[in-house]
Amino acid sequence: MDSQNKKPADAMEVDEEKKASSSKPTVVRARALSVPYNTAPPNYTVGYVYSSEMTTHLKLGNDPHPEQPQRIVQIWKTLISHQYNQRMLWLPIRQVSREEALLVHTEDHWDKVQAIQYMQDQQIIDSEAYYEQLSLYVMAGTTRAALLSCGGVIEAALAVAKGKLKKTFAIVRPPGHHAEPDEHMGFCFFNNVAVAARVVQQLTSIKKILILDWDVHHGNGTQRAFNDDPSVLYISLHRYEQGSFYPTGPFGSMQSCGEEAGLGYSVNIPWPCAEMGDADYIHAFQKIVMPIGIEFAPDLVMISAGFDAAAGDELGECLVSPAGYAHMTHMLAGLANGRMVVALEGGYNLDSISVSALAVTKVLLGEAPDQLPPLTASEEATETVWLVAKEQSKYWKSVDPRACEPREDIEDMTFSIPEILKAHRQHYLYTEHGMMQIPLLRPEMEQRLSAQFMCSSDLFTNKTLVVFIHEFGNLRMELESSATCDVELERSYLIDFSKSLIEWVKTDGYALLDANLFPKPPAIISSRTKSTEEIGRDTLVYIWDNYIQLSGATKIILIGHGPGCQALVNLMDKRSAGIVKCVKAVIQVVGPQKMPTVPMSSDTIRDWYRKHSFLIVPSTHPSISPHSRTKTLRRHKAVIEIEETRQIKLIMTGLPAIQSIVQEAFNKKSVNNTTSAKSPPPAVKANA
Repeated sequence: MDSQNKKPADAMEVDEEKKASSSKPTVVRARALSVPYNTAPPNYTVGYVYSSEMTTHLKLGNDPHPEQPQRIVQIWKTLISHQYNQRMLWLPIRQVSREEALLVHTEDHWDKVQAIQYMQDQQIIDSEAYYEQLSLYVMAGTTRAALLSCGGVIEAALAVAKGKLKKTFAIVRPPGHHAEPDEHMGFCFFNNVAVAARVVQQLTSIKKILILDWDVHHGNGTQRAFNDDPSVLYISLHRYEQGSFYPTGPFGSMQSCGEEAGLGYSVNIPWPCAEMGDADYIHAFQKIVMPIGIEFAPDLVMISAGFDAAAGDELGECLVSPAGYAHMTHMLAGLANGRMVVALEGGYNLDSISVSALAVTKVLLGEAPDQLPPLTASEEATETVWLVAKEQSKYWKSVDPRACEPREDIEDMTFSIPEILKAHRQHYLYTEHGMMQIPLLRPEMEQRLSAQFMCSSDLFTNKTLVVFIHEFGNLRMELESSATCDVELERSYLIDFSKSLIEWVKTDGYALLDANLFPKPPAIISSRTKSTEEIGRDTLVYIWDNYIQLSGATKIILIGHGPGCQALVNLMDKRSAGIVKCVKAVIQVVGPQKMPTVPMSSDTIRDWYRKHSFLIVPSTHPSISPHSRTKTLRRHKAVIEIEETRQIKLIMTGLPAIQSIVQEAFNKKSVNNTTSAKSPPPAVKANA
């Protein structure tokens, strides 16, 4: 055992001060640290920890175990397939030292984990029942994997705390958040995040740490480690079910808020049932997690990132999507000046864990989360969040239970703002322009997009047709008070960027089909519910097949604005033969954040698109930056730069260019392929 207790060269030196009671962890005080780091080049702000050595802990025999080595291997392969590993700095992994582990765990616990590596095969067989009642399995490689897993999270945390990197992702196993100071349990041997947090506090200027645990199980070990400590705020969202869901018992209930000096610094959001999804988690973040996080003002955010609440995980039986995890990460990144450490915990469906980890990694690298559909939290979630708010409002001024009250008592009398505004738009198009609603005969489309496809009365008689595909308008809200966020209705308004375009189309005598692709939220959100993008794409193809194709129009212009551009490109891929036959020009008006896409389903549509497509973008758009300009020009007939960066004004500023394109296309004239001065009129950068 002497060799096991010998300090590794890269470990910190400590003095030990043992407490009288052996049931408490040994208190150690750090003096110095000499851990080797690769010097991060200036372009690296994100790092990761991964080593295949952690796969040496595995369940032998024919009975597979959910906590398997492939969990981290699959995540690693997914990141490689997207080349994200090339954008992140690799941090060398190493074992947790005894002195570091004792910042959280007892000496007896350390010795128990160390002893596992010396067990003979027969001892492992004989002890199987003992470890099973702790929800563990052990074998010769267990100790090494557990030491590396904990040490890996420490290295990831120190890299951020010492300013080497801004964010890190520790892809480690076995997980850690169930490991209590004196006991290993629940697939966990050392409490990786808790130990890393203590090491950071000991060795850096970082003292206030927020640990957000979204694993589907309560992190009993993590809360236990900091239950009386106000320097660490622990927040957990987990299935609880009156204490019957693992790890069971009242620890983890909404009344379990810490003790002594740490009272109020443990926040539990205990879900009462399975099938909790994005809407429920985002609702909890908006009402509980973020207000408390902002009030606490941490120096560092650590995420215990279990992905067993992901859709498809049979242990968790919940419905969180990769985009849901990405949005939660994005919100937390607004705290602690962006300093964040993500450490893998649970998650046992290999597909779910890998795509969820990929979505989180995208956010760590600075990419925006994928758009979520309109969400409505379930009755169970709103009730739970309200009760948690009532409990936590005792400790946090930022939590307002009144803002969380379920609205089931007035549900039948409520209308969502999008519903009201869509009704207004339908009324406006009918009264001002005589446009009619296009019926959608498929039930799902009618339920979510009714009254959002309007056409002029000459749709089936006019040979010239403009199809305008767009999203919702923009609301501008003036607040009476920033503290309460109450809206001052008299000074709030809707910006409808399409108004001028529609008036011009009607004045020039073209038929118009107006497609608003912002669907109503589904009545019930499930894993089978189509996303906003899917329902919009499918409905646009349906409109093409059943109305545009049958209209008799021989000259068609397709105009996409903002998110509508993606559905437009999908339509060209799905119905390339009809597009090539009767569409004279395609115009994409792309906002400052979105990159333009092109149809790729066949060489025919790709070649046609190059000769008939026009791209309208802000002059600062990344697609026309020096390193991207050549590629962009090669894919479009002309790129039109607009001296306007606000998406809501792009189409208004670019309207003269759109009018010119449409008029020349309908008159069978060729568009000027030479570079002209910038707007007004807008510059046309032509495909050479």
